[in-house]
Amino acid sequence: QVQLVESGGDLVQPGGSLRLSCAASKFTLDYYAIGWFRRAPGKEREGVSCISRWGGSRYYADSVKGRFTISRDNAKNMVYLQMNSLKPEDTAVYYCAADRWTSCTSNIGSNDGADFGSWGQGTQVTVSS
Repeated sequence: QVQLVESGGDLVQPGGSLRLSCAASKFTLDYYAIGWFRRAPGKEREGVSCISRWGGSRYYADSVKGRFTISRDNAKNMVYLQMNSLKPEDTAVYYCAADRWTSCTSNIGSNDGADFGSWGQGTQVTVSS
């Protein structure tokens, strides 16, 4: 059974940085597209970023372009989301998700993750002064 565990969420001031990690177990990440999604209070879940199998393609929601960077280390079975210049509107629970059959696309920002089959439990990111 695919297992994903997120970590790295914290309280940070506006303009600050965080790096989220997603650790995979019981499966090899190489063959999976990995997405980061978030759900803010009172809002629907939304896609933030996606990285293709082998890391050849990376996509970002317009709201995070230029601030967030997704990466993967298949040797360590890890995926990361580096978040810089954080804003209060980035406050949300962040989830990583994996799927062997879906593909990352440029419209990740309008993807609610329904096509991703495996999910972590989420990590809270709060951006506030």
